[in-house]
Amino acid sequence: MFLTCEGTFGIVPTTMDYNGEARPGEFHAGYQEIEGINLGYLQINGTQMFALAQVLSDLFKDIPRTTISKKMEILKIKSRRCDLQELRTLKAINSVPIRAVKCSLISKADLEALCTSCKSLSPRR
Repeated sequence: MFLTCEGTFGIVPTTMDYNGEARPGEFHAGYQEIEGINLGYLQINGTQMFALAQVLSDLFKDIPRTTISKKMEILKIKSRRCDLQELRTLKAINSVPIRAVKCSLISKADLEALCTSCKSLSPRR
């Protein structure tokens, strides 16, 4: 379910220090299938981070956003704002719309907890 990795996009280039070492902020991008939906992710400092916009629009499309927000609050799930380089990468792998000017990220662990919590919810029809 969550452990199926569909593939990786590659290493995103970062700014190099004068001594030739990459500065913190290097990340990988790729795709992972979760609940049958192919989601793009960024691997940042060893943590897979998913675009909250794509999670809401693709994975939880049948559940009201207010319900998801309440679940995130109850589970104490925090999202973090992505920086410009991360946003550009998410646009390149089609995880967020090209017109997006900001994006929030949610960790894989938090996404798994949210999916588990939302399994009992029946989709709106």
